[in-house]
Amino acid sequence: MPDGSFVTLAEAQAAFKKHLPMLRSRGITFDDSVVPKSYLPEAFRGNEALAMDAMPTLSTDPNSGIPIILTTFIDPQIYKILFAPLAAVEIYGEELKGDWTQDTTIFPVVEHTGEVSSYGDYATGGQARANTNWPEVQVYLFQAIIEYGERELARVGLGRINWVSELNQANATIMARAMNTIYHFGVAGLQQYGLANNPYLSAAITPATKANGGVLWFQSNGVSPNATPNEVYNDILALYQVLINQSNALVRPDTKLVLVLPNTLEGALQFTSSFNVNVMDLLKKNFKNLRIVTDTLFAVKSSVNPFGSSAGNLIQLIAEDVEGQKTGFNAYNSKLRMFAIVKELSAFKQKGMSGSWGNILRQPFAVAQMIGA
Repeated sequence: MPDGSFVTLAEAQAAFKKHLPMLRSRGITFDDSVVPKSYLPEAFRGNEALAMDAMPTLSTDPNSGIPIILTTFIDPQIYKILFAPLAAVEIYGEELKGDWTQDTTIFPVVEHTGEVSSYGDYATGGQARANTNWPEVQVYLFQAIIEYGERELARVGLGRINWVSELNQANATIMARAMNTIYHFGVAGLQQYGLANNPYLSAAITPATKANGGVLWFQSNGVSPNATPNEVYNDILALYQVLINQSNALVRPDTKLVLVLPNTLEGALQFTSSFNVNVMDLLKKNFKNLRIVTDTLFAVKSSVNPFGSSAGNLIQLIAEDVEGQKTGFNAYNSKLRMFAIVKELSAFKQKGMSGSWGNILRQPFAVAQMIGA
């Protein structure tokens, strides 16, 4: 045709067959059974865009991106959620007593007694004796179980986390935190006590009334000072005087002492006078062997510390040892025992257990306490 167009279907098919060798040489192939029903006229060849003046309707959702995970970086450094320090062991230390098969432990106590009388060659007066006592403490055994599945391990592994290691650390962490709480408060229903609630402790004294009013070291906002440096120091000095009175001079200025106070009161030790002397300076000057430990569980009862006393913040001044005898210690019969891993069809389980005797207070007179600061 002069204009290169095809009038009939037969002409179009003939032109297609004529061009097949050229199309195949350029990598365009067709199945032998293909029979075209139309063919582009010669006049339009090389200007095909004229037939593409509208975009076809998409069968899929419009998208010009890639999955976001392909552009996401996973930091190899794993950040752990932090918890408050466990202070019980720092205060008293801990000791292994017995083993996990035992339910009760006894602590022998010997008291020397007697009286003297005037001497005479034939006199028989005067007598020296010893009295024994056997205080008992019951143990509390507790446990936690870790579980993980095969697919769970594989999926968490995609995030570059060693899941078994993390679960084992979690087990050790919660067991240690439970042990710390038992060291503080014992377990209800058992014959055992903690360092903060032993009934043999002397009654807590009340802080002195401050010039600004009330007995608190900080104002109700917990930030602004309510007491002067001297008032804070005198409250601590009052605790020391209680130790002197209770110990009949066995506690002296060179005795190793531990001052335990809530972390919320620690800032009060930095209260500074107009002479540039703060509470810490006074303590270091007058008590050479004093340690200071902050304990979150000594803070007033709140949503943050449900174990605290509703009467206020607790402060203790402890003589670590008197005449070579330790005032007390935290005791356990099993620090952490991990049992065998149990294999299930496509999962694993492992139990861990610990056992605690609570806090063993051998010399109650060597602890003075104050509540309400």
